[in-house]
Order: sequence, then C-alpha cells, then structure tokens
Amino acid sequence: MSEPIRFYFRGAVQEIHDAAPTRTVLQHLREDLHCTGTKEGCAEGDCGACTVVVGSLNASGQLEMKAVNSCIQFAPTLDGKALFTVEDMQQPDGALHPVQQAMVECHGSQCGFCTPGFVMSLWGMYLRRDDNPDGKPAQRKEIDDCLSGNLCRCTGYRPIIDAAHRMTELPKVEFDREELTRQLQALQRDAGATYIARGRSFHAPRTLDELVALRAAHPQATLLAGSTDIGLWVTKQMRELGDIIYLGHVTALQSVQQKDGMLEIGAGVSLNNAYAALWELYPAQLGEMWQRFASLPIRNAGTLGGNVANGSPIGDSMPWMIALGSEVVLQGPSGQRVLALEAFYLDYQKKDMQADEFVAAVRVPLPRANVQFRTYKLAKRFDQDISAVCAAFAFTLDGDKVVDARIAFGGMAATPRRAPRAEAALTGLGWNETNLRVAMDLLQQDFAPLSDMRASSNYRMQTAQNLLRRFWLETRADAPLAADAVNAFACRA
Repeated sequence: MSEPIRFYFRGAVQEIHDAAPTRTVLQHLREDLHCTGTKEGCAEGDCGACTVVVGSLNASGQLEMKAVNSCIQFAPTLDGKALFTVEDMQQPDGALHPVQQAMVECHGSQCGFCTPGFVMSLWGMYLRRDDNPDGKPAQRKEIDDCLSGNLCRCTGYRPIIDAAHRMTELPKVEFDREELTRQLQALQRDAGATYIARGRSFHAPRTLDELVALRAAHPQATLLAGSTDIGLWVTKQMRELGDIIYLGHVTALQSVQQKDGMLEIGAGVSLNNAYAALWELYPAQLGEMWQRFASLPIRNAGTLGGNVANGSPIGDSMPWMIALGSEVVLQGPSGQRVLALEAFYLDYQKKDMQADEFVAAVRVPLPRANVQFRTYKLAKRFDQDISAVCAAFAFTLDGDKVVDARIAFGGMAATPRRAPRAEAALTGLGWNETNLRVAMDLLQQDFAPLSDMRASSNYRMQTAQNLLRRFWLETRADAPLAADAVNAFACRA
C-alpha cells in the first residue's frame, strides 16, 4: 500500500501522491507548488541557485536546519521534514528578513538569478549563529564556507560577503524552533513506509531490521542516502533508478561512537557531521580537507557511508581513511562483516559487497602514539572542486626510523589504493632524503595515472612524488618545516 509523502511547507502540511519517486524537490517546487523563487542553474548541485533549507529531527529528536541543493534531492526524501524557500523570508508585516535587507544595503545582487540561493545559504548561517550565540561577529572562514556552494557570475562576492557581516547587525528576527519541532514530531512515522507512483517504489525503512529485510527482498533496488551522486544519475544521465531504498530515516545508521580504538560512524551520518567528529580527533590534519570537501550544502546532504560505498577513484575521503587503516562494516541477512577499507575496492566501480548487503558504518582508528599523519588535496580551485590528486600518509616512526609506512592516493588509479613498492622501500629504514628519493621513484611502478580534463598523467605523477616529499619535510625528525615554507612548497607542487 502506498503512503503519501507528507512535509511541512508554508505553514501547512503538504502531501505528494502521484509524483515519480525521482522527481526532484526543485521540480516539485517550481512546477507543482508554483514557488518559482528557487532557480535551476546547473541541475547537479554545483551552482547553488536552487539552495533551500530543510528542517528535520535527528536521531535524538533535536531540530536540525540545513541548506541543501534542491535540484538533486528527490521529493520523497522530504517525508517528515520541513521545507523552506526564499518565499518564506518575507516577514508577516511585509518587511524583508535581515538577510535580504543586508543584500539590498550592500548591493549584493545584480541580475538576481543566483540571489535566492545566496539568501538561503546565508539564512542557514543566520540560524546556525542563533544556535551558538557567542556575540562574536562572523569570521571570514565561516562566511566562505557558508557560501562555498553558491556561484555568482555578475555581482562578485565582496558585496555578498559584506551582506553576511551586515545581516547580524540588523534587528534580529527570531525563528520559532519549538513550533517547528512540534509540527515535525506530528509527522514522524512509527514504522517504515512505502511510496508508490508511476510504477516505481520508494521504500523508507525506520529500523535496521526493516532495511535488512528490504535489501534482501529487493537486491536490485537503488540504495539512496544523500543523493549527491545518485541525483546526477537522474538529472544528467537520465537514468532510470527502478525501485529505491532510502537510508535517511534509519536511526541506527545515524550514530557516532568510539569503541575498540575506533571511531565508528554510521552510514547515515552526514559528511559535515562526520568530518566534525573526525576533526575533533585530527584537527591539524583534517581541517582543510573538511572545508574543501565539496560545498556545505553537499556536505549537509551527502554521507560518509555513501561516499565510501560509491568508491569513486577521485573521492577525497578514501585515501586518508585507507592510510589510517580504516574499516568498512557491511550488513546483510547473515549479519555483519568487517573489511579493511583498502580490501573493499576490487576494481573501478567494483566492490567486495554482495547484492543483499549494504554499508552500515565506517570505522576510523583513533590517534596513536608515534604515528605521523597528513592528507593533501590538489585541485584547480580551493573550494568545491574534484581532486586531481589526493594523497595521504600515515607513518609510524621510532625516532628517525620508519616502523610502518602507509601511503594512499586517489586520482592515481582505478580505485583509491596504497603504494606497496614505495611503502616497502621505506619500512624499517631511516626517514631520510636518500630513502625518500627511492620511494618517490618507486611511485612510478606503483601507479600509471591517466590524463583527463583535471590533470595529465605526468602532472599527477610529479605532484604525487612532491607530496611525499612535502610529508617528509613536515615530519622529519631534525627540522620540522615552518608553515609558510610548507605553503610555498605546496604552491610549487
């Protein structure tokens, strides 16, 4: 039996009955609800013109408000949630919201096409600052991160950044979180539901047992988590997904916990929340990677488990997780099994996972004594760009001796993987320039990178070697490299 999709929008509960399960939130907004303030630019989650804010209750029942890209989110994922668009910004007396007023005062709009998306991203930041009222003005890094998913082709970013500062100086507008929480509590389901339309099913289990049973019964169904990749299968490749099993309501996949020397992150935990937890463990190593991993709306929607399950050879999470010795937890009708993450990837888009299994969690080792760990991303842009090369190194050192060397790269092969010959050349020997040069040369035997639109094979090999040298310069026992010299070396790499 089909259940309608129910969500809170414009002060009332809306229902969807006959839209295809892959109809996007943006399409539903513009074509069905006739709310055309939200724009379509790229239809792939890059430009931010379609940005909306979605409110939902997390596994603890607390309200979370997140900016996401409506162009790649499927409408059935709204079930039990609240949707906010630029139309919601107008105040009851007709006045502009401080975010909008600041954009006007600072001349943050020219053609105006991208403006609704900027307004919604800034509103997301406005709400986050309510959650953490420290009285401090917004910092540039916070603003840059907030706007990392929004592109403007005519105004430029300075006046929009000015508006981000100005909006907090204007008279404050309160947001009634308690009322929205009550509305969402009334929409929550006690058990999983199935939505059927246009000959396709959208299954939304609530428990792990329901998910296991659904996966066993529908092994060919598409597993959907954050839709940051699968959404493009529909909007760009025009693929038919068939039946869908949505993981977003399974509370058991939302946990983050430490056990047995590992940080276990459920497959349903968003990329942003996962990186926040990992940053607490590795602040110096993962701070920049967290900021540069896609944009904030993508990190709000995507999941670390989905990133691992997708297994892209250019994904930024896998190299450093492999270098640290992370594990993936698979679950199916026979129970759980745990694999080393590096063993999970067999070949391009091929994984050691049965048709009735799914990724339940990933496990990342906690910091260990004497382990030097770094990860680096090389791309054409700082923000929101896919890596040409992503490198990660985790060496166990005893003074100037390498006890264990783990070197992993993304963008260098059909899967993210280690460099066995370079590792062997370093293990048990001194961490010095002579041995370093041998290992750098051996990378040419470990990898045969391709040339593509992001980088040539020669560039990839040279920068991979240079990044190994950078790691040595930062971690050698006699003279740790100063931060400014590291940055200068990175620019040359």
